[in-house]
Amino acid sequence: MSDYRLLRIRLWPDCREDCDREVAEILADQARWAVFVVCVDGQRAVGFIEIRLREFAEGASSSPVAFVEGWFVIPEQRRRGLGTALMKAAETWALSQGCTELGSDTQADNRLSIEVHNQLGFQEVERLVCFLKRIG
Repeated sequence: MSDYRLLRIRLWPDCREDCDREVAEILADQARWAVFVVCVDGQRAVGFIEIRLREFAEGASSSPVAFVEGWFVIPEQRRRGLGTALMKAAETWALSQGCTELGSDTQADNRLSIEVHNQLGFQEVERLVCFLKRIG
């Protein structure tokens, strides 16, 4: 479990404070969440994927829709098929839940993630600009 936690923090450095709580919430709701972790040499976790059932995802025409909430492989283990294997596990889980669509997202400037999503058959359906205004 600690390897998975450390991988989450590498993907989302700002989540360090909330990581334990988030992992506990994910593990407590196994009806809506699945987590797959890939290990090398049967020991060390080098990547993970978190997938959740959502009521809605941009561009989806079905509900619920499976959604990739997090997907990460450490840089030194990339280009070995591990990310693809994680995505295949997510797809298999989504199908077992009755889903016909799989959503995902990434930052607009994350070219590597966009390229990999395209290679795995995802189609871009929307670009989103988010705003925040501090008030008070």
